[in-house]
Amino acid sequence: MIPKFLEKNDKIYLVAPSFGCVMPPYDIRLNKAIDNLKNMGFNLILGPNIFKGEGLISSNSPRLRAKEIMDAFKSDATAVISVGGGELMCEILEYIDFNIIKENPKWFMGFSDNTNLVYTITINTDIETIYGINAPNFFHEKLEYDSLDSLRMLMGEKNFMGYKKWTLNSSNKPLYDYTFDKKTRMLNYNFKSYKGRIIGGCLDCLINLCGTKVDKTKEYINRHKDEGIIFFFEACDLNSVSLIRAINQLKLAGWFIDVDAFIVGRSLNYFDKSFNITMNEAYYYALKDLNKPMLLNCDLGHLGPSLPIRCGALATVEYKNNNLYITYEE
Repeated sequence: MIPKFLEKNDKIYLVAPSFGCVMPPYDIRLNKAIDNLKNMGFNLILGPNIFKGEGLISSNSPRLRAKEIMDAFKSDATAVISVGGGELMCEILEYIDFNIIKENPKWFMGFSDNTNLVYTITINTDIETIYGINAPNFFHEKLEYDSLDSLRMLMGEKNFMGYKKWTLNSSNKPLYDYTFDKKTRMLNYNFKSYKGRIIGGCLDCLINLCGTKVDKTKEYINRHKDEGIIFFFEACDLNSVSLIRAINQLKLAGWFIDVDAFIVGRSLNYFDKSFNITMNEAYYYALKDLNKPMLLNCDLGHLGPSLPIRCGALATVEYKNNNLYITYEE
C-alpha cells in the first residue's frame, strides 16, 4: 500500500522513537529544520519527545516513545518523520499496534535505528515506508542531495539515481565538500535491470529483529516473491567479521531464499579490516554462495550522501555509467 504523497500545506508529524534532540548540534539543527519545513509550506506537529532525553539513551520510556508513534499515526498528518537514530528503538516494538498503523496509512521516514519501524511497518502491514534522512538533516537552507531526494520521494517523485561523490562526515559538510570518488563493485551482475519489491535497512537492527514476534520477513517475501525481491542493507557499528556473522544469521533464518538481488551501501566502518578482512570482502564472502547479483558500495548508508529507499515499493533497479538508478513503478 502506498500512502498519500506529501503536498504543500500538509502536516508532518515529528517523532523521537529513539534519540531525542537534547544537545547541540542536534537541537539547533532540528529547530532550523522545523523553520525550513515551515518555510517550504508544510505544517508541523511536534511530538512531545523530540527535544527530550528522559529515557535510557533515548528520548523517553519505551511506552511513551511508542505512544508518540501511535498518536502520530492516528493524527491527520500525511507523513511521520523521526528526529534521530540511536540505539534502543527496538524497545518500543512491544507497544506498537500494527493494526492501527494499517488502518491509518501514512509515510514513516527515518534512518539507521529507525529500521525498527521502517522495516517492521512494511513487512507487517504491506504499507510502504522510506529509509531516508532524519528530520534535523533538513537544517540546510539549501538542502543536501539526500535531503532533497528524501523530500522529493515524500512528494511522489519516482526516478532516483546515485551521487557523484561521498564523504566521511556528510552531516558536517556542505554540499560542495563531498570528496571521495565512488568505487561501486558488481558481483554476479550482468548489467540487466532487476525488478522487485525493495526491502531492508540497517543490518545492525535487522539481526535484532530476526526471529522476534514482529519478524514477518518470510511471510512478506512469500506474498511478493512472484514480483521479485530486492534486499538492501548497510551497517553502522558492525565490523567486517561481525558483518559475516550477521548475514549468516539472516541466511540461516531463511530470509534470503527467494531474494533476487542485493544492494549494499557504505557502512560507517567502511575502512575496517578486522583479521585483515575488508568490508567488501566480508559482504562477498557472506553472500557469494547465494549466487545472486550484488551491487556493493552503493550510495546508501552511514557515509553520505545516502539515497533514500522506498521500503516495500515495486521498483526497477539498474546499474549503468558507474551509478545506481532506481525507478519506482507507482
